[in-house]
Amino acid sequence: MTPRSVPAPPAGGRGARGAERARAWAELLRLPALFTVPGDALSGAAATGTRPNSRTLYAIGSSVCLYEAGMVLNDWADREEDAAERPERPLPSGRVRPGSALAAACALTGAGLVLAARAGRPALTVAAPLAATVWAYDLALKHTPAGPVAMAAARGLDLLLGAAATTGRTREALPSAALLGTHTLAVTLVSRRETTGGTSVPPLVALATTALLTSLVTRRRLPPADSAGHPLPTRTPPARTPAAADPAGPGSRPVPVPRPGSTAPARFTADTALRAALATAYAVTAARPYTHAALNPSPPLTRRAVGGGIRATIPLQAALSARAGAGVTAAVIAALAPIGRKYARKVSVT
Repeated sequence: MTPRSVPAPPAGGRGARGAERARAWAELLRLPALFTVPGDALSGAAATGTRPNSRTLYAIGSSVCLYEAGMVLNDWADREEDAAERPERPLPSGRVRPGSALAAACALTGAGLVLAARAGRPALTVAAPLAATVWAYDLALKHTPAGPVAMAAARGLDLLLGAAATTGRTREALPSAALLGTHTLAVTLVSRRETTGGTSVPPLVALATTALLTSLVTRRRLPPADSAGHPLPTRTPPARTPAAADPAGPGSRPVPVPRPGSTAPARFTADTALRAALATAYAVTAARPYTHAALNPSPPLTRRAVGGGIRATIPLQAALSARAGAGVTAAVIAALAPIGRKYARKVSVT
């Protein structure tokens, strides 16, 4: 008698199943998009004119948790719709159970609030409405006219979270939050057509928004103001005697006196160049896929436009930091872009 043949175990066995499970969760969490999150808190800190500190790190951790809670909850809420339109996604394909996804969203939300509390009461005051906005968007507002506004508010609150955690203040960061929220609003409008396509209007609106934001972030930030919004008084240079004003005698060229708050010409040129370079990187990253989607609003190109808009968040955050005079912070944020781009080749950001 010949022995009965025993079916061979799947290639890789338990290790292969573990790798497949890990990939399913990476898709559910949109891990490449995670690299767009730290820049929110960092640019929020930069907007206050303060260097990042240990509380900023808590804000980054809180942002990461709340962002990923939103990603998981988004797919949990859309699991029936995705079963018809995107059956390959982790939940409709059965690679992740709905109960596990909902539990993960709850746990991540709780962790985000705990980390915000560790950063201080001002941070928790911002994180609580941020978490509420995330849940309201995914469960109720996504398919309503208020959906894009809610998403924009969430991203703006995330930037304010970094400011509140770092300094306890948010007022100085409001302009940066408004600019980042406007970009997010445009991306969200495009994303509403990523499965159906069919219209060039959202990509064209996003293109116009990108042009406007590029122009705004290349400008220098306004001088600091007091609590009432009035510019702070500048220090008037002391009066100089004729000899001091003209030390070389009649006919000599006066020595220029730097304006209060200004920097040396070389540094000013470097700051201007940095802002321009980061603004250009933002414009190119977002505008190219938007243009393609406007010319051919098919679902694949629309999804590519959404991915481009998400990736453009990083150079925009860096440009906002450079605009606030935080060149080192801007460089750190910009360094996240190639890392996110690398992993986006393996896991989709949409």
